Amino acid sequence: MATGNSVAPVIIKRKKVVGGGGHHGGAWKVAYADFVTAMMAFFMLMWLLNATTEKQRKGIADYFNPTIPINRISGGGDGAFGGDSIFSENTLAKSGTGSSGVKPPWSIESPSAASQGIKRQKAEDLLDTLNAQLLGNGGESDLLENALKHVVSRISDEGVVIEIFDLPESPLFDGEGKAMPILDQLSSKIAQIAANAENKLAVKTHVRTQPIVRTNTDPWRSTMKRSLAMRRKLALAGIEAERFDRISGLADTDLVATDPLSVRNNRIEVVFLIPD
Repeated sequence: MATGNSVAPVIIKRKKVVGGGGHHGGAWKVAYADFVTAMMAFFMLMWLLNATTEKQRKGIADYFNPTIPINRISGGGDGAFGGDSIFSENTLAKSGTGSSGVKPPWSIESPSAASQGIKRQKAEDLLDTLNAQLLGNGGESDLLENALKHVVSRISDEGVVIEIFDLPESPLFDGEGKAMPILDQLSSKIAQIAANAENKLAVKTHVRTQPIVRTNTDPWRSTMKRSLAMRRKLALAGIEAERFDRISGLADTDLVATDPLSVRNNRIEVVFLIPD
């Protein structure tokens, strides 16, 4: 029999609530952020591949390359300076630093560079000499002023070039390929100058491009004929045959004027060769 003052027991159920919402909490937000970052990096990579040149891509790759490039030109160790001291004569040679001053890097030239420098200096000295003789020792040329309008001198990879060329009103050759009197005068002066030098000579002739109506002409034959005529005139003026290194006709393959039909392209080059 139940007692009158008996009370039913009170049962309290406590439910544990986990914050952050959702079954996985907030971890999905981190995963989504990583995914978005990866996609942004991917699309940036694709854009760079499409918008840059090969040289630019190489530069970007080198920027992120952790290899220390100085090891390529230094002593062979695994440190930053490849086993060399920063005071070594050969360290950092490309930037001109790290030298003790006894043998500074910028004064060290390869044999080929030194040879080219000597050749250039010889060419400049020869150009000054030839110009002085061309214009006359007293500052006045023994050539007529009109004849000098046909002449220009310059330095090329081979040596010093004395170039004589056509003027619109005064060609070097007539329509049949016969030398005009102005060429006799100029060749005589060049032979006089060459007699005072010991350099070997090369003769090269160029012509302009002919109009379509005259395409039956042979520019190769024409330029070779003119080169041989110039060599003959120099030989008659006293230049020995052994002085001529080569005679060539280059047709219209090397134009100097913008207009290929310009008479300025008709020219003869007498090159005073300077050996390497």
